Amino acid sequence: MSQSDTQFPGNSAAPQADSGLTSSALFVAVMPPLFVFLWATGFVFTKLGMPYVEPMTFLVLRFVLVISLMLPIALLWRARWPHSWPAALHIVASGALIHGGYLGGVFSAIHAGMSAGVIALVCGLQPILTAFAAAPILGERLSRRQWAGLLLGLLGVALVLQRRMSLDGLSLTSIAAALVALGSITSGTVYQKRFCPNFDLRSGAVLQFIGALCLVTPLAWLNETRQVQWTGELVLALAWLVVALSIGAIALLTLLIRRGAVTKVASLIYLVPPTTAVLAWLMFGETFTGLALLGMAFTVLGVALVVTRQPVPAASPAATPAAILAASASPAPRRDA
Repeated sequence: MSQSDTQFPGNSAAPQADSGLTSSALFVAVMPPLFVFLWATGFVFTKLGMPYVEPMTFLVLRFVLVISLMLPIALLWRARWPHSWPAALHIVASGALIHGGYLGGVFSAIHAGMSAGVIALVCGLQPILTAFAAAPILGERLSRRQWAGLLLGLLGVALVLQRRMSLDGLSLTSIAAALVALGSITSGTVYQKRFCPNFDLRSGAVLQFIGALCLVTPLAWLNETRQVQWTGELVLALAWLVVALSIGAIALLTLLIRRGAVTKVASLIYLVPPTTAVLAWLMFGETFTGLALLGMAFTVLGVALVVTRQPVPAASPAATPAAILAASASPAPRRDA
């Protein structure tokens, strides 16, 4: 799939226009911080809606609304669909993992009694697990500086969450659900980068959330009462989670995975707990300690160590310019799914 396949009608790139290039560069620059902000708001609005609906039922409602919004958009704007059933199934499978498995595990762990701080710390292991998985599967190698950044980011997350962590409510059920969430988001990110890195964001969203819906619907049907208390808080939470998270943040995540190494993308997750803490301070007046502020600094520094490029070393007599270029070249992109 060419790059233009991911553009919405009327937004095609115009290389000859300086303003177009400037706008494109600006969008690329704001993608990571915008993704972190939107992802962090998900915890706030999930907490807002959870008292009025059971977790799997909540996700069923969310996924149905996303599909109902994106399917007409994909059809009306004639989005490109995968060229084969195997290609489509790869997108469905990635959605089942990234959306269904991850969110289902998080919601189930909290519903079973695990504190939000503990589940956030468990899921904070994702960047390190992604780094281990990406090495043999995707051929991504990390430098010592990047490994140090991953560990520093994890330490920062722990410091940010230390006041919110509680071992009360831990059980085999909650621990298993947390591990399912961690495994799902890690494997889903690597799977998408490996098997379906490039797809139309409109049709791809439909297929991914169909996969997620197929995973959580049986769980809601078999294990929950499926009763919903329709309140203003629940409607607001659903609206934000559908539009800002399931469409906006996931589109940004897909673009980030497409553009860069999955370990670098996963490291952005380290910035979510500090951002959530700041949002909670602004919205609910929650306070955080000096250790939390130190943790935020560690987290930002750790992510910077992972995502920033190392300078290319000066050429030695045995290293020709052609050899340096060949060594730094990115692997050829896989054929579009």
